Amino acid sequence: MRLAVPGLPGLLTILGAAMLLSAFAMLIIAGLWGAVKITVRSVLDYCSFKQRAQRRLWFAQARQDQVKRLFYFKTRQIKYFNELSRKRLLKRNNRKHIRSLSKTIDKDLLSIKTKLPETTYRQLQQDHNRYRNRQDIDGLLTLQQKISTLFSA
Repeated sequence: MRLAVPGLPGLLTILGAAMLLSAFAMLIIAGLWGAVKITVRSVLDYCSFKQRAQRRLWFAQARQDQVKRLFYFKTRQIKYFNELSRKRLLKRNNRKHIRSLSKTIDKDLLSIKTKLPETTYRQLQQDHNRYRNRQDIDGLLTLQQKISTLFSA
């Protein structure tokens, strides 16, 4: 009993708890220090010449790709509008030629009206009106050829 010290277990418990807490504190400090070092290294790496040059290169490549895509789509848009305009002009030109052909057929029909029987004249006139209303160029051309052969005969 004389060898036993009554306050020693309490003192050792406090000392052990203090060592354990200091070890945890050192672990937390080491972790934070490591995170700070990694962050600083990352920032310095991000600001390095090599990384800036790489980002500039990527930006230039992305811009070039964007310009290529823009050029492609602008080209398609221009082709589309040109095709639309061409079709509109073609349609207008066809109507103009149909109108001109129709007037010519009218004149031809009036000039041979007296030389044809009434039923033939009416049939030709009905064909002319039908082809003109349908905007049928081939029909009008065959009708004009038919009238020309009747006129020459």
